[in-house]
Formats: sequence, C-alpha cells, structure tokens
Amino acid sequence: MTYAPIDVAATPYGLAGKTVLVTGASSGIGRAVAVRCAEAGARVIATARDAARLDAAVAAMPGAGHRAIAADLVDAKALRELADGCGALDGVVHSAGVRGLSPIRMASEKFLRQVMQINYEAPVLLTQRLLYKNALQDRCSIIFMSSIAAHIGTVGVGIYSGSKAALIGTMRCLALEIAKRGMRANCLCPGLVETNLITEDPGWFEGQKSRYPLGIGAPDDIAFACLYLLSDASRKLTGVEFSMDGGVTF
Repeated sequence: MTYAPIDVAATPYGLAGKTVLVTGASSGIGRAVAVRCAEAGARVIATARDAARLDAAVAAMPGAGHRAIAADLVDAKALRELADGCGALDGVVHSAGVRGLSPIRMASEKFLRQVMQINYEAPVLLTQRLLYKNALQDRCSIIFMSSIAAHIGTVGVGIYSGSKAALIGTMRCLALEIAKRGMRANCLCPGLVETNLITEDPGWFEGQKSRYPLGIGAPDDIAFACLYLLSDASRKLTGVEFSMDGGVTF
C-alpha cells in the first residue's frame, strides 16, 4: 500500500502561518530549532551574537521571509531593539545559554553574574519586553530551555543549576499570568546534548555516553520537542517542564 505524502506544515503539529523567534540560533540546539521550525512552515526570526554564523543558519532554512538579527541579549539596548523590531510573534524559543562550570567555593561574583545574566535574566527580560510591547499574539507559545541540572546535584555546576531552576520557577508563574490570552509557557529540561559545548573533552564525553540508556541527545531531539510545544497540538499544555534525559540515572 502506498500513502499520500503528508504536508507536515499543514497538520496540527505544523507551524504554517506562524512567526517564531529563536535565540541562540547560530549553532547547536538553537540552530536546529530554527531550521526545523522553518521546515514546519514557520517564518523564523533568528538571533544570536555571531552575525556570520547566524547568516549561515538562516541560509540553511527552507522557505522565505526569515530574518537574522545579530544581538547580544546581555546588552539592555540590544535586547530592547530586538524585542521592538520583531513584530507580531506566535512563538518564542529561548535557546541562548552558557554552561558555567565552577565549584561553588571557586565561583567569583563576576562568574555568577555572567551565568545568571545569560541563562536567566536575558530570556526573562526579553519575554517581559515582548509582553510590554504587545508583540506576542494571543495563543503564543513560549519555551524556556532549562536543564535536568535544575533537578539533580552535580559537582561543579551549582551556579548553572541555579540559573536553570530559576527559569522553571518563573515559567510557572508566567504561565498563569498569560493564560487569559490563551498564551502558554513551558520549559524543556534536556540532559546532555551532543554539541560543541560538551565534546571539547573527548575522554569525558565518551565516559558519559554509557550513563544514558537511550543515548546522549542530539540537537534535533530538542528541536522536535519544540515543534510540538509551539504547535496547536499542544494548546492545552502550559506551566509544564519536560525532562529529556534519555533515562539517565544519578
């Protein structure tokens, strides 16, 4: 038996007619999310600090109307200009982030502020600005990229874990505040994902693989979860944190 091809963009799981802002879109998870959103029919506004890599990511997206806006979201002026220049949005994926490895006793005030600014303050303040400017459409879906580190204790990632746990707490309150307009807010909590950030030490990376029954994740694994949360198929999901840990035990 043969089956007619499915127009993914036109299904309840597709994003046809939607405009989605993706931060950290120049590489890793953010780039995968941006490209997959475009494949699903969305018009993507991609932002990141590296303009050249961002342009390359947008060039890889199918469809038309996509935009690349280079911006450092730690810079208050750049953040405001991004939010003010996006236009109407149906979805936002906060993918930009930093790892932040340091034992607590070695963590400086500068280190703590940097991790919190990038991982927590930037996505929250960007969301605040978008809401203030009425840039988010009714039934808009907002996705924050948290981590399983928000739920577990691992040596050397206390500041990082705190930044990701803070996102979850804020997301739950935000979900209630925006529900009256049919808007939704959720968190994804990935385990290790194979990007340049974690493959810099090959020996450590190989040692981690055996801990994940379903294997270490790929950027596309996270991207496909984002497609579901951005689509109308998940219209009754809000205030939820999705653990994507591949079955790892601690």
